[in-house]
Amino acid sequence: MADKSTSSRLPGRRKERAMEKETEVEVKKESGEGETKATVNGAGEAAANGDSAANSETTSVEGAQGKPEPMELPPFETITGDRLQPFPFKFQFKNVEYSSGRNKTFLCYLVDQGRGSDGVLRGYVEDEHASAHAEDMFFQLILPDYDPSINYNVIWYVSSSPCSACAARLVDILQERKTLRLAIFSARLFEWEEPEIRAGLKALAGAGCKLRVMKPLDFSYTWDTFVEHEDQRFTPWEDCQENYEYYQERLADILQ
Repeated sequence: MADKSTSSRLPGRRKERAMEKETEVEVKKESGEGETKATVNGAGEAAANGDSAANSETTSVEGAQGKPEPMELPPFETITGDRLQPFPFKFQFKNVEYSSGRNKTFLCYLVDQGRGSDGVLRGYVEDEHASAHAEDMFFQLILPDYDPSINYNVIWYVSSSPCSACAARLVDILQERKTLRLAIFSARLFEWEEPEIRAGLKALAGAGCKLRVMKPLDFSYTWDTFVEHEDQRFTPWEDCQENYEYYQERLADILQ
């Protein structure tokens, strides 16, 4: 998502250690198994979206007549793959108060299409730059087609909950695809105090989407299922349970 840094709202919580602060810059994803990249939009749209200077400004060179000639910038990309590398998972999914640098969305998915299907789909979608959001790209890249004769059971484990625009889009999809069931388990709540975010989450739940904050056991399951961990066991970070309880209480308040 476009700058999905979580609000610093957990009362009385510790800030991340100095080691965590050193990783405030956006984490570069290490190459993973089965990783692919899909083009989302081109350079012209990047400028319209007001992205960073590196993405939005056009680099010019001197032409034959001394006039600047624009250089075409590479398109935005969305990354998909089978398994994440350990460090991006530990950093992006950490359900902490101090979330500087966590300005992407990582979406791990399971799709069960019932009997007669090719089995359960499993993998992840990652925002790259600040263009299309992972939630929307899932339905463009992973599940673009819909067969009303199939019952779809979709589970997402996401690093942060949907923004208001994505929530509205998901509501439309659930209303259009009557046999699709969606459950979203979020490590953190994105800007949960904002009225439009709260309204979006409530509308999403009203459309039949199951919403819950990730428990420590969910982090362990996601580690085992979606991370190239090389037989390393998942160790919960400090305050993992406490932070889960806090965010789950906030979500319950929103959905009541």
